[in-house]
Amino acid sequence: MSGRLEAIWIKRAHRGPMDPVAEAELIAGRGLVGNADQGRRRQVTLIEREVWDRLMRELGSAVPPSARRANLMISGLSLAGERNRVLRVGGCRIRVLGETRPCERMDEALQGLREAMKVQWGGGSFGEVLGDGRIAVGADVGWDDKHDGRLG
Repeated sequence: MSGRLEAIWIKRAHRGPMDPVAEAELIAGRGLVGNADQGRRRQVTLIEREVWDRLMRELGSAVPPSARRANLMISGLSLAGERNRVLRVGGCRIRVLGETRPCERMDEALQGLREAMKVQWGGGSFGEVLGDGRIAVGADVGWDDKHDGRLG
């Protein structure tokens, strides 16, 4: 199964705005160049277009997906439960390390969003960048089963 990279956002400062970009550079072990969160466990955060659209329908709203404050929005494949799997974004690889838990900022964007996101990885996922490279909106996204790192 394959998907598409729908959007890229870079956060220049903690609690700062999410700047949309058409392309970005990933650095192994660091994250997105120019992003405030670099080098920690959460090097890149991801959300699914389909999940965001469902949440907006459930809550009767049209808040833009940048309100989630994730770095990448993908479509066409599910992130739920895919811990330790390697995601290919264009020519880059990201190991999904876990579920991103929604914080109080979600209710600042839309009342009730935080609670709604707690169901089945609704807040998206986070991961570590495994190799340097450039990504661009429209790039193919898929699971790299050749480098699958799932445990068990």
